[in-house]
Amino acid sequence: MLTEPSRWRLVLGEPAAPHTCPLDAEAAERDAALDWLYGRDPARAERGERRGGSGPSALTTVDWLDGIHRLFPRATVERLERDAVERYEIHEVVTDPAVLARIEPNPTLLRAILRTKHLMHEGVLAQARRIVEAVVADLTGKLATELGRASSGARTRRPSRFRQARDFDFHGTIRANLAHYRPSSGRIAIAQPRFVSRTRRHAERWQLVLLVDQSASMAGSVIHAAVTASCLWRLPGLSTHLVAFDTELADLTSEVTDPVELLMKVQLGGGTDIARAVAYAATLVENPRRAIVAVISDFFEGGNEQELVRSVARLTGQGTRVLGLAALDEEANPAYHRELAQRLANAGARVGAMTPGELAGFVAERIAR
Repeated sequence: MLTEPSRWRLVLGEPAAPHTCPLDAEAAERDAALDWLYGRDPARAERGERRGGSGPSALTTVDWLDGIHRLFPRATVERLERDAVERYEIHEVVTDPAVLARIEPNPTLLRAILRTKHLMHEGVLAQARRIVEAVVADLTGKLATELGRASSGARTRRPSRFRQARDFDFHGTIRANLAHYRPSSGRIAIAQPRFVSRTRRHAERWQLVLLVDQSASMAGSVIHAAVTASCLWRLPGLSTHLVAFDTELADLTSEVTDPVELLMKVQLGGGTDIARAVAYAATLVENPRRAIVAVISDFFEGGNEQELVRSVARLTGQGTRVLGLAALDEEANPAYHRELAQRLANAGARVGAMTPGELAGFVAERIAR
């Protein structure tokens, strides 16, 4: 257990050493691990402070990873690994097989793998795939649960013998038990709870076309789009298409059933031509009034903005639902070109930020109607 002075010493770093108590052995290990990473900050060099991670006695990446997993709680470890990859670009974390064998799979590392897999040889890719599979399995499990709730069908007024909390008929239960009202307590004794059934209507098949921007900044969206498309593909009454785009198009629909393989084929980077992607989506639409086109992008268009707005207006004008999703990660943090997004909204698109679960719920509700 860290004492308060030791905690402040770790927070403030080496410059605070003369003004704090000496660190015990374990705290000193923590200090060395933090300094190995954050000592790389250029601001420290400008202040004349020593820089960890660059001297001859520095820890190796493998030693550092082993150490932080032993010394810090899981949430801290994930933050340290994220900073190593994203802030300081220590690519050995995802390109060295010895490192990959020790590392705990998490979404941050998956994003890093997608960005750096072109640097990996076959042996490293095999280790990287282990992380991809683990993270995808976790995300799929979470989304499948949300999707199952959303796609369970529309509620009807028909009674049901199956007692589930989500199908509890509040008003029907009150009416059925009014005879058990107790004036002295002001309460109704529930002798016969009522539940309603759900129905599914799949007479006409729906289409979902997911257009996902695969520029370098959209790695999180690509991951969740792949998982979302895979889960939605299993829905009865829905035909799912997945198209990745930058300045070129890659129709990945044939890979939707295997999100791991799909992600290993994605090539992050390049420019952005949303207009071309939306024009391609329009050619896939079979029944305009039973189709949803979801564009997942930051909306920094490198193509023809006027043509993009016109294409969206044509789709919405024929009855197709167009979604402009500014984010598709688990936190749905919006970071997008708001002016273009507003123009698309004016053309009839629904623009905002949705988590994968919210998108799945939106699609499932439309199918159930």
